[in-house]
Amino acid sequence: MTDPDKQPPLALYVHWPFCVSKCPYCDFNSHVRASVDQDAWRSALLADLNHEVAALPDRRLGSIFFGGGTPSLMPPATVAAIIDAAVRAWAPAGDLEITLEANPSSVEAARFADIAAAGVNRVSLGLQALDNEALRFLGRAHDVAEGLAALDTAQRHFARVSTDLIYARPGQTLAAWDAELSRALGFSTEHLSLYQLTVEPGTRFATEEAAGRLTLPDGDSAADLFEHTRAQTAAAGLPAYETSNHARPGAASRHNLTYWRYGDYAGVGPGAHGRRGGLATQRRRKPENWLAAVDRNGHGMEVEEPLDPHTRATEALVMGLRLAEGISLPRIAALAGGHAPIDERQVARLAEQGLVAREDDRLRVTEAGALLLDAILPLVVADPVSA
Repeated sequence: MTDPDKQPPLALYVHWPFCVSKCPYCDFNSHVRASVDQDAWRSALLADLNHEVAALPDRRLGSIFFGGGTPSLMPPATVAAIIDAAVRAWAPAGDLEITLEANPSSVEAARFADIAAAGVNRVSLGLQALDNEALRFLGRAHDVAEGLAALDTAQRHFARVSTDLIYARPGQTLAAWDAELSRALGFSTEHLSLYQLTVEPGTRFATEEAAGRLTLPDGDSAADLFEHTRAQTAAAGLPAYETSNHARPGAASRHNLTYWRYGDYAGVGPGAHGRRGGLATQRRRKPENWLAAVDRNGHGMEVEEPLDPHTRATEALVMGLRLAEGISLPRIAALAGGHAPIDERQVARLAEQGLVAREDDRLRVTEAGALLLDAILPLVVADPVSA
């Protein structure tokens, strides 16, 4: 039997795929359905979880994350049943973090007390904007007043609260974003997820952009917004610990850190991904297909395959360089089977330019390089032949 205390804590991701409506920027696995058989979904999620429990025995559980979709639409009894099953199966860490993503509608905020009673101790609230016109543009069902009321309710019921905002919207000026960000920093939440608006394939915004009806800020304007965001959050005591995530000391999302530090995580529910013991897992994406697979097989698995050492090392490298702390080069080398897949010549060149820093056995992207992360990553990663 494996000693759970000798392994890093496990993270559990639970995907609830349903939304009231589909936002025009969203490419997540979310679906609108006229009705949901709640009893069937609760049973199926528990069955899918049991499959992961059998595959990951004797582990300590560090975090649970309910994502979506809109998991604040889940019945609190379902949330409680999943939490109970998880902590019965895996030894919970003393500081077990249980996060649930929530939309700030008054209907969902009315469930916050019951969701907290179910065991959730951290909520990630999708405010997305503090401007009513912007909220309408983003397809959000709430307005600013409703969102702030939900935030107040969340802060009363949950020990930890994170808020999401989307910036670099069409026509958004630096002054306008500064005012919006300053207001958000005044809410005294411990964590902010601040995302630049991007147009993803298959979304309604992609259709609008292709038709010439949607134009995002140009590269220079977006860069100014990004740099201002990092400066303002740092000055307010919530520096960026990851490309788009900002937190007070000790308030980083422990669940998401498992992803970025390339730890083991189990994923259950439609479309959920997982990484466990060198295996990549993925559930069936369409809700009805996943539900049928669980009924047929006892789980919703579509892919379960081993990852070769180079792929594992590359994944860990790419994920870890998103973090301000960077990566451990010996760990990357160990994952690769002896030699880290890093292009040393490119790293040296980037270091001379002040875009990356190599300190002892760690490599990190500097503050100057953070803006250019998407360009830096493919340069740093060496191909299997040269690695």
